[in-house]
Amino acid sequence: MPSTASCSRAALPNGWPACAPPLRRPAPPPEIVAIDGKTSQRTHDRAHDRNPLHLVSAWASGQRLVLGQQACAAKSNEITAIPLLLERLAIRGALVTIDAMGCQTKIAQKILDQHADDLLAVKQNWPHLHAEIERAFDDPATTGLLRCQTTDGDHGRIEVRRHAVSHDVAFLQTDRRFPGEPRFPGLKATAMVETEVERGGKTSIERRFYLSSIALDAVLFASAVRSHWHIENRLHWVLDVVFHEDLNRLRSGHGPQNMATVRHIALNLLRAANDTHSLKVRRKSAGWDTDYLEAILRRTA
Repeated sequence: MPSTASCSRAALPNGWPACAPPLRRPAPPPEIVAIDGKTSQRTHDRAHDRNPLHLVSAWASGQRLVLGQQACAAKSNEITAIPLLLERLAIRGALVTIDAMGCQTKIAQKILDQHADDLLAVKQNWPHLHAEIERAFDDPATTGLLRCQTTDGDHGRIEVRRHAVSHDVAFLQTDRRFPGEPRFPGLKATAMVETEVERGGKTSIERRFYLSSIALDAVLFASAVRSHWHIENRLHWVLDVVFHEDLNRLRSGHGPQNMATVRHIALNLLRAANDTHSLKVRRKSAGWDTDYLEAILRRTA
């Protein structure tokens, strides 16, 4: 039997070594977990000075599943609710996307503590940070940008999205910045998406900026940004149109929170059904046909 050394020196006719190691498959992209809040408009109670229920939900974009939810406390907001939600999620290896409300250093650290990575939108709630990232992408001297472009032509508009990612974050980590400024933990990339929309003969351009704890490429960044909006059109829109959540007048005790949880469970079960019906038809069929309802609950439909 030839030794490893002699075997590695042997060559095939096409020039490849006879014992070349097998090619490694590329690692699969991370699961995108989008976190966003939604207000149930008619759950307020003016007589008892009760605000509408505002619920923060976690949505697995690839699996189309609601992973969890957390109600915002009275006189509070999503900044305090998001860490409580993250504590209950098993998101190891996922990429968590949050809009500008969740762009907070404590939230970024909580995501890292859960062994996940973050993609956080930066807007004018961080004016100096937003301005510095914008200047970096506008600077002609900036090099090493990863780029990609996508185009969509749906709903009477043409939308061109230009994505750029930079792994050079040293300008956000030097000592020349003002003392005591919050630093985002694990920062490895900044990113920008420029959206140009042509509709009805008019063109509008919008730019959005992001921070990330993963050195993502432009293709993954583009996919993550688009996947984040699935929580709007595959969860929040469905709750309003299919489940009529905003028409629900339940408002006493823990009723609004309990029914919101029930609707999320029902949505997960309905999406798991393996038929060609719409969610609306599945929901009505489950209410009319107890056999179909049992199949939905047993996940045999």
